[in-house]
Amino acid sequence: MRALLFVATAVLWGSSAIVTGQQAISGAPEVSVGYRMALVSLAMFGWSLARGQSLGIRPIDRPWVALQGVLFFGLAFITFYHATALIPSGIAALILSTSSLFAALIGWLFLSAPITLRMLAGIVVGIIGLAVIAAPQFIALSSGAGTVTGAALALAAAACTGCGTVVAMRNQRAGIPISVLMSWAALCGALFSFGLALIGDASFQVDVSLAYLAGLAYLAIIASCVTFFMYFSLVQRIGAASASYTLALVPVVALLLSALFEGLRIDASVVSGGCAVLVGNILVLSSQAGRPARAKQAS
Repeated sequence: MRALLFVATAVLWGSSAIVTGQQAISGAPEVSVGYRMALVSLAMFGWSLARGQSLGIRPIDRPWVALQGVLFFGLAFITFYHATALIPSGIAALILSTSSLFAALIGWLFLSAPITLRMLAGIVVGIIGLAVIAAPQFIALSSGAGTVTGAALALAAAACTGCGTVVAMRNQRAGIPISVLMSWAALCGALFSFGLALIGDASFQVDVSLAYLAGLAYLAIIASCVTFFMYFSLVQRIGAASASYTLALVPVVALLLSALFEGLRIDASVVSGGCAVLVGNILVLSSQAGRPARAKQAS
């Protein structure tokens, strides 16, 4: 089940990269993210009520739920949307995958989450693979004025995603059901995004074409509700650092889709780097596989 959640999450998020790039140029990113998270929140509130779950959040947990919403459902997506408007979505997804490093370090600092040597080796191998894939792309993009800014925004998205993942782990440890947590956190993300749009005097008008609305629906329901639910279930099962590493597969999926639909040429660097990312995934997942059994034996 963990492997299925891992792969499905990576594939769905990877397929959303191209759609995100299209949404980013169809209106203010803050507004598009706000509409997307509002739809996510409504859908998850409906799902929670249909399952008979209480929507109440303890006062002590509310600031943490709001923080998760701002980081994961707000800032991470806003910065990523801005990044995809400046650099190709596949390259932005490559940078975003470094959120595993942020999640591992922050989880270690604040939640005492252990980092095994095998996990560290897996993350390092995966990041090396991403560098192998990204290097030729950045060389080709070096003449673009917005390349550095786009890369910085993608890195900011990675940092926010890693931080938000660790906060999500804290919230789940507090016993908040995933669907209820997503409902409120997505609402906080939507309100934060709309607030930024108001401060920036952005227009709330967006492209009402069928392509934009279909993309918004796909990102909100499939790439958000379904994928976030799987992702936070994965956080609960294998921890924040390992769950964040699903994002290492996302750029591989995104690059493959770019080859199919955007004419990206798959060369030796893409193949070798992709293999390194997969090896890193195996190392990270295998570092978690025996932990429950050992804990049970010890007890």
